[in-house]
Amino acid sequence: MISKSKIRFIRSLQNKKVRDEERLFVIEGDKLVREFLAARFPVRMLIAKPEFLSSLLPEMIQNINEIEAVSYEELKQMSTLKTPHNALAIVQIPESEMIVSEIIKQFCVALDFVQDPGNMGTIIRAAGWFGIKNIVCSVDCVDVYNSKVIQASMGALLHVNVFYTDLKTLFTNAIKNSVPVYGTMLDGKSIYDHKLDNKGIILLGNESKGISDELIPFITEKIRIPKYSNAKEGIDSLNVGMAASVVFSEFLRKSDNLNN
Repeated sequence: MISKSKIRFIRSLQNKKVRDEERLFVIEGDKLVREFLAARFPVRMLIAKPEFLSSLLPEMIQNINEIEAVSYEELKQMSTLKTPHNALAIVQIPESEMIVSEIIKQFCVALDFVQDPGNMGTIIRAAGWFGIKNIVCSVDCVDVYNSKVIQASMGALLHVNVFYTDLKTLFTNAIKNSVPVYGTMLDGKSIYDHKLDNKGIILLGNESKGISDELIPFITEKIRIPKYSNAKEGIDSLNVGMAASVVFSEFLRKSDNLNN
């Protein structure tokens, strides 16, 4: 039986301040936990039903500090899900240094004030799918270790680095090094007609306000996803997570053509 103090601690990790202080975050779900274990990601504590624990290979759990076998009722006390799965884990937040000169050498993504956890997770998942390794967020974006972000990203955090910084600094360095900044804007040129480079930063803005006025001067290329529907009501824009997938796909498709 897991102690009440551990349950309280695990629940406290839903608070960003506690996550930052402890350098820990929570992952939930059988598939997600298995993926982190298989990747040898630093797991501090594994909490799961006995049958889940017995299904794991010995090498997957040999480096875990603590393993707690619990009942479904105990899992419910710790879970953020309406219907908990069979396992959750406490994971170490990786220490990674943001080296701008390295990041701007390859395609990367910049997010300005993205607040919805589902959107953030979807963008991370899309970046992972298309092989984009770095996402740089403004400091007012939702926390990447928010439980809803983790669920929506579906394990892509194993392959994508997410940093938080003042985007002006990133863009200033990019422009000095002749790296284009592509901003998704309503008055931009269609991404299907635009001649895209094989490097650059893709800037995506806030769900309702778009890209901040203070960042617009840094945009060297304005792009947009054209609307082909004639509908005047009900469809006025794409969700930023959906838009990200379309933009990433087109950039990488054209990048492949440039490299071949």
